[in-house]
Amino acid sequence: MIYKNPNSVLVVIYAQNSGRVLMLQRQDDSEFWQSVTGSLEPNEQPFETAIREVREETGIDIAAQNLSLVDCNESVLFEIFPQFRYKYAPDVTHNREHWFLLGLPNEQTPILTEHLAFQWVSVDKAIEITKSPNNAAAIAKYLTNNPPL
Repeated sequence: MIYKNPNSVLVVIYAQNSGRVLMLQRQDDSEFWQSVTGSLEPNEQPFETAIREVREETGIDIAAQNLSLVDCNESVLFEIFPQFRYKYAPDVTHNREHWFLLGLPNEQTPILTEHLAFQWVSVDKAIEITKSPNNAAAIAKYLTNNPPL
């Protein structure tokens, strides 16, 4: 069995014109809303993973759209939710997550390939609906009060 790498990225996508955050509904837990996430592939750096995962999960091509992906230069170690541990090697209980921000000029409709639905919501609503404490912390830290442009 091929296990997931316990090193991943979190990419918080927001619209610069509205300040709202893009949240995605997981297929494997319909009550779980989150930002773009994904594991690093072999020989891949977090920045490369973030670009790939945004394209895979939303259809947004950062390079083609001339967008600026911001590396927050922050990572957190967190305990993997028990319901998702089967994806990892038997002795893996924690994951290292690297944080990124992606500001879009305007809200756009993503092309979903790995999620059930999407919604653009206020910063406060995004923090409220995500089940991931890390996701909530990243949104609060980088988008509350003075979101980057």
